[in-house]
Amino acid sequence: MIITFQGLESFRVSQGDTTIALNPVSKDSKFKSTKSGADITLITTNHPDLAGKDSTSRGDKESFIISGPGEYEVKDVGVKGFLSESEYGGEKRINTIYQVSFEGMNLCFLGALSNPALTPETIEAIEDVDILFVPIGGEGVLDPAAAYKLAVSLEPKIIIPMHYGQIGDKSALKQFIKEGGEADVESVDKLVVKKKDVEGREGDVIILKEE
Repeated sequence: MIITFQGLESFRVSQGDTTIALNPVSKDSKFKSTKSGADITLITTNHPDLAGKDSTSRGDKESFIISGPGEYEVKDVGVKGFLSESEYGGEKRINTIYQVSFEGMNLCFLGALSNPALTPETIEAIEDVDILFVPIGGEGVLDPAAAYKLAVSLEPKIIIPMHYGQIGDKSALKQFIKEGGEADVESVDKLVVKKKDVEGREGDVIILKEE
């Protein structure tokens, strides 16, 4: 599995001939939209910065768009969406947390989450997380301290922070790392990972450089 970061909360997760886009930036956003095809597009929050479904179809091949709670299965990828809250953009919005089962691993994508108090049903459903994507920038999403506390409580093997740098608290990443008491955090251009690679890890923070 290959995971790349395209800024804000935009990621591409690929394995073989299957690609998943997470919160791609829309062409209507003030931030750069990267047009790249995906078989499945997950959108957590209805905001141009996070809902670029217009950027993930290729020619006449439409991406399968998932933009709300429910259970889905597309190309052997299992997706469960859970209702949560966001205040991104200065107003209350619906945010969907996604649990994705792909290539034997469980990915949890928190999206533009602003309220760290998840329902018991959601917490139970997203256990056994291999890779957790958590927003840390403040300004309508979790602040670094709340983000780290929630991340650790979900007991993921790998934590990937997002939603920092371009917007919100510019020192959010530094603060997030400090919350974990880490002196040295791995920073990579892309994360190439298999199930065996995450075994034995406990909340390791990995920073993905923006493409």
